[in-house]
Amino acid sequence: MKWRQMVSAVFFFFFLPAAVVPALAGQVEMPPAVQAAVLKLETRFHLKPDAPAIVVDTGTQQLFLIQNGKVLAIYPVSTAKNGVGNRNGSNQTPTGTHRICEKYGKGAPVGTIFRARRNTGKIAKIYTDQTNTPNDYVTTRILRLEGMEPGVNRGKGVDSYRRYIYIHGTPEEGLIGTPESHGCIRMKNADVIALFNAVPVGTLVEILPPSADSR
Repeated sequence: MKWRQMVSAVFFFFFLPAAVVPALAGQVEMPPAVQAAVLKLETRFHLKPDAPAIVVDTGTQQLFLIQNGKVLAIYPVSTAKNGVGNRNGSNQTPTGTHRICEKYGKGAPVGTIFRARRNTGKIAKIYTDQTNTPNDYVTTRILRLEGMEPGVNRGKGVDSYRRYIYIHGTPEEGLIGTPESHGCIRMKNADVIALFNAVPVGTLVEILPPSADSR
């Protein structure tokens, strides 16, 4: 291999985002819990093989992007510090089947702060260390979730849409991978842009509780 090709190969494997490399290598096996989630989406919610789907594993703090029975990407996330739960006011991440019902922030600069899903025009400082800011800023992109299971995450007292549950960017990137949110699913800003661009409104999202193996 010529030295230019060697340099290109090293750059490819070591400088691409970690979430992307496994999917490009084509060696990612779908964990059993994720397989079961996809089967649920297919049998109960009519997920088509060629449609993208998202599975969030709150135990491992990972988000899986799935299509055609394959893992396209795995992203680290941060779900609720209070654990999982569907009740209003719990500050927990709701479980069960959802869908992306609204998307906000297309074209907004990285770090853009949103309030009530509106672009404030302000840019947050992004922290890559363990800084925990006093502000729960929603940044860069928003994927709003709507519960699909009546009595579980849809309807009186448990409605994810009315709880304003999002997948969104955060300035606290150094805390991604640990449960730190107030109920939403936080992502690194570059990752949430990639996910935003990859999935349309209507995409199904399954949020899993921690399994015995991941506790």
